[in-house]
Amino acid sequence: MKKLVIIALVFCSYIPVNAQVLKKEITLEDIWTKGTFYPSSIDDVVSMKDGEHYCMLENDIMISEYEYKTGEKTKTIVRTSQLVPDGQKEGITIDEYSLSPDETKILIGTETEKIYRYSTKMEYYIWDIKTGKLSKLSDGGKQRLASFSPDGSKVVFLRDNNIFIKDLASGLSADKAGKETQITMDGLYNNIINGSPDWVYEEEFEFTKAYSWSPDGSKLAYYRFDESKVKEYDMVLYDSLYPTIYKYKYPKAGEDNSVVSIYVYNLKTGKSQMMDVGQVKDQYIPRIKWTENTNILSIQRMNRLQNKLEILLADAANGTSKVIYSEQNKYYIEITNNLTFLKDKKHFVLTNEIDGFNHIYLYNTDGSLVKQLTSGKWDVLDMKGVDEKAGLVYFISDEESPIDKTLYSVKIDGTKKTKISTKAGTNQVEFSEGFKYFINTYSDANSPSFVTINRSNGKELKVLLDNTEVVSAIKEFGLSPEKFFTFKTSDNIELYGWMIKPPDFDVNKKYPVLMYVYGGPGAQTVENSWGYSNFAWFEMLAQKGYIVVSIDNRGTSGRGEAFKKCTYGQLGKLETIDQIEAAKYLGNLSYIDKSRIGIWGWSYGGYMTALCLTKGADYFKMGIAVAPVSNWRYYDNIYTERYMGLPKDNSSGYDDNSPINYVKKLKGKLLLVHGTADDNVHFQNSIMLANALVDANKQFDMQFYPNKNHSIYGGYTRYHLYKKMTNFILENL
Repeated sequence: MKKLVIIALVFCSYIPVNAQVLKKEITLEDIWTKGTFYPSSIDDVVSMKDGEHYCMLENDIMISEYEYKTGEKTKTIVRTSQLVPDGQKEGITIDEYSLSPDETKILIGTETEKIYRYSTKMEYYIWDIKTGKLSKLSDGGKQRLASFSPDGSKVVFLRDNNIFIKDLASGLSADKAGKETQITMDGLYNNIINGSPDWVYEEEFEFTKAYSWSPDGSKLAYYRFDESKVKEYDMVLYDSLYPTIYKYKYPKAGEDNSVVSIYVYNLKTGKSQMMDVGQVKDQYIPRIKWTENTNILSIQRMNRLQNKLEILLADAANGTSKVIYSEQNKYYIEITNNLTFLKDKKHFVLTNEIDGFNHIYLYNTDGSLVKQLTSGKWDVLDMKGVDEKAGLVYFISDEESPIDKTLYSVKIDGTKKTKISTKAGTNQVEFSEGFKYFINTYSDANSPSFVTINRSNGKELKVLLDNTEVVSAIKEFGLSPEKFFTFKTSDNIELYGWMIKPPDFDVNKKYPVLMYVYGGPGAQTVENSWGYSNFAWFEMLAQKGYIVVSIDNRGTSGRGEAFKKCTYGQLGKLETIDQIEAAKYLGNLSYIDKSRIGIWGWSYGGYMTALCLTKGADYFKMGIAVAPVSNWRYYDNIYTERYMGLPKDNSSGYDDNSPINYVKKLKGKLLLVHGTADDNVHFQNSIMLANALVDANKQFDMQFYPNKNHSIYGGYTRYHLYKKMTNFILENL
């Protein structure tokens, strides 16, 4: 593996390296109410068909067209003031939009109602650009996941767990609403879902649209989830005189999953055909995708342990399928969106970790390997697309450093790998249609988002956003640079970290340390990218005399498969050892007071905090565990079993690293925080941990947030939370 050559790297485009004087004090109001350090971004950018223009939602009030080459606005497509529904006086807001394939209509979502982390429901409208008319998509209640067909003549949407297709060609005038066809009839809450995933698929396989149009728009493939045997979880919502009980299906580790089926609906015949996904019911179907053949659907199938992945090709007409690709791993396989079928109908490209690092491979459609396109002791993080005309595959990798994300291209024959990004840091890239241009959002640890338009070779054409206000605030408040470093544990394992010191740092003094941890599988906190509001909070703590540090333990990403998957079957064990090793390392530095080391984290980081305060009680004075898992038996099965196996096969792995079983070791001060309506890491986790602490006669503090989910936000909630945490740190560290 390519190692960091020097101990500390400083990325400080806008910060003086030796900032010694506190210029202006950061307040929580600056961070959470004024947004002083929160950079602007360019969102909702959609490339247009010609590849020369893009449209963008501006200030939530208009959709405008811009030219890639110049970055200049060419026209305003529509303003919200024009989007006035019949019988109303004001225009609708634009929460979401998409263009029809011929770019004559816009599908607009408004009145968004959040369901879970990614899912929402909305009222959808169609704006006809040529006629200037606005039409409501459907009158039967809010819809979900609406999208145009490939020829633009229809829109599919979901409602009440069923799938509907609206025929736009049959009219959308006030007196002719257009034919609406319901293609599934059995949708039922907490029972049958058509066209969208159940809770655990949405959360852990990270998708919401569980359907796909065929390339010619003649067919619609869709998922059907039978969750009738999945156990319900009850959440109490304190929203009325008698609290509401919200019930939803949540399969915990070892428990039953939904039975998933895949169907293809033929718009000409009006009939659905079930695809053959095998006889095993206890399995996963994490992705479906049409090939370039309008009659052939690809289906990805995984076993319950998620260590075997197969790609099936299914005949849309009769449902028969065959396996063309099979991959097995002694640990687990992670699902990505990198599978790409080429237009020649003979090949596909995908990524896997079969050589120990995640790389790109070219296959024939019969599953035989043509060539490995990338190789080396680094990971391909994301495929950004295949430009078949130029014969190039674009991808983001960490070849430069585990903390950087850099854009590259490689020829489809595996030659001429070319670095495109010009700056060390994090590059987030979205290409235009045809791959002639891309919009690059760049940041590093000390520089907020810097957005540019570039040619595909990396040449910068236009700066779209430079966040000068945040840059000025960085200078005005005299922030300290975040510096990267590495150290080796007693087992000779090199770990990466970053450190923020007080702006008036004096090497002859001793400082308390607050460690920030996440530590979960395949995640990183040590990245060369802007840290948003947490970064500003860490800077505020540094101004108050604390050193803030984060360390990526074993199990995190950026270091290859062996480093990432060594925690398999024993989540929490090696990670806690590494965080304790980090505390020991820091405590031996001359300018750190080893008796005043604290730690905090959220979600997996809350779990790690609880373990460090118990298993590592001798090294941590205090900790804050926000929304922690307290035992993996309480968490969902897709995530947990991926990294732990089944509870019946790994009982010790589940229990030996549960902080509940180590509460008697607690010495330091603990603040436990949770939202009572957390649909992800249930409030149950904190309740059970609190119960164990009480039984062990251990004092601790607890802050709960009524009706708040895993993100704990809304109104003044975040301000309240960070004020609570700040005061707890000041009083106990």
